[in-house]
Amino acid sequence: MARPIVALVGRPNTGKSTLFNVLAGERISIVQDTPGITRDRIYADVNWTGRNFTVVDTGGIEPDSKDIILSQMREQAQIAIDTADVIIFITDVKAGLSDADLKVADMLRRSHKKVVLCVNKVDNFEKSQYDVYEFYNLGMGEPIAISATQMKGLGDLMDEVVNNLPEKDPGEEDDDRIKVAIVGKPNVGKSSIVNKLIGSNRVIVSDVAGTTRDAVDTEIKHDGRDYVFIDTAGLRRKSKVDTSLEHYMILRTVGAVERADVTVIVIDANEGVTEQDAKIAGIAHDRGKGCIIAVNKWDLIEKNNSTVKEYTEKIRNTLSFMPYAQIMFISAETGQRLPKLFDMIDMVVDSATRRVQTGVLNEIVTEATALQQPPSDKGKPLKIRYTTQVGVKPPTFVVFVNDRELMHFSYLRYLENKIRDAFGFVGTPLKFVVKEKGGDML
Repeated sequence: MARPIVALVGRPNTGKSTLFNVLAGERISIVQDTPGITRDRIYADVNWTGRNFTVVDTGGIEPDSKDIILSQMREQAQIAIDTADVIIFITDVKAGLSDADLKVADMLRRSHKKVVLCVNKVDNFEKSQYDVYEFYNLGMGEPIAISATQMKGLGDLMDEVVNNLPEKDPGEEDDDRIKVAIVGKPNVGKSSIVNKLIGSNRVIVSDVAGTTRDAVDTEIKHDGRDYVFIDTAGLRRKSKVDTSLEHYMILRTVGAVERADVTVIVIDANEGVTEQDAKIAGIAHDRGKGCIIAVNKWDLIEKNNSTVKEYTEKIRNTLSFMPYAQIMFISAETGQRLPKLFDMIDMVVDSATRRVQTGVLNEIVTEATALQQPPSDKGKPLKIRYTTQVGVKPPTFVVFVNDRELMHFSYLRYLENKIRDAFGFVGTPLKFVVKEKGGDML
């Protein structure tokens, strides 16, 4: 099932990022390296007592005045209300209960979302207990005292979060509809694409409320196959604070990608591929989702014989960490090539769920090692014992070797390319785990 989303909400300097880093297990809210790009990270996958969920930091806003603080706190709370399954509302015991805390608490309470109230910076509970009790005035239940910097009280906090996570829907695994997330920057034409697909098919089953206030899940039947398009449109420019908008965009994207089988990343042909597009693509790549890059508004581009080639090269260079992604040039306005989107989605889904027999797989790996000798160190060569597929979505392979330290990244990429060519894996990442026979995974 898709991982539930837990959002951290609180005014500036309450310690949201500190708590986020502790929960994530490393300092990744500053930067995280992905091959090809370096990008800000505000989300991380967390496991607590066997439950997997995604924690998102909605912080990063440093407004200039108290009026802006309040407006940004309200917007930040609304982001969490729209998207999260559970909200951790972080307050600061040293700063005390503020008017902004009360107003945001009122918003969260009226949302009927699950909210866990957290009072941070409680380094000494005996000294601060009466200050902690003050936060009962928020009317959000018992405040849980923690110190993110000292890692105190986190067990109680996480236990309460897990207790409030949604139960797994028993019917979810039986849902064989193909789920497609349409993601991208604002105003690139995401909703227009869905609307055009609706118009051309004219067989909408229903529009049902999605997991967010603005998103709508649109069910479409095409050639006897059922699809659910998850549209992440609806990002309204409520303020001039770019950080807030980016947090909103990423939070919404993470939620949509989690639920999807295939992610369609929509790029504006007039702007070309941007750093923001790379951040969005990185979310899908990190989560092992099949990807299609749809270059929209292609009808507005003046073209010559090399236009497609030049655009493709730019995309490949900027999104170098996902060379497997399929690229389409479309127009939501005219409908150009949109019907082919279904064929592309089907192809990516088939690749993401493809299983390869171990015997056939090892024939390809043996042939690949014969064509290009494995690396060696000080006369000791890498020997690949055997390879087997252990999972799908994405296809995951375990490579058993004599010494995993000898498996260079470049040679693993070479094997990946050979496996892709042999079995036709397109549009999906492949995951490789290197293991010494009888040893630990790498």
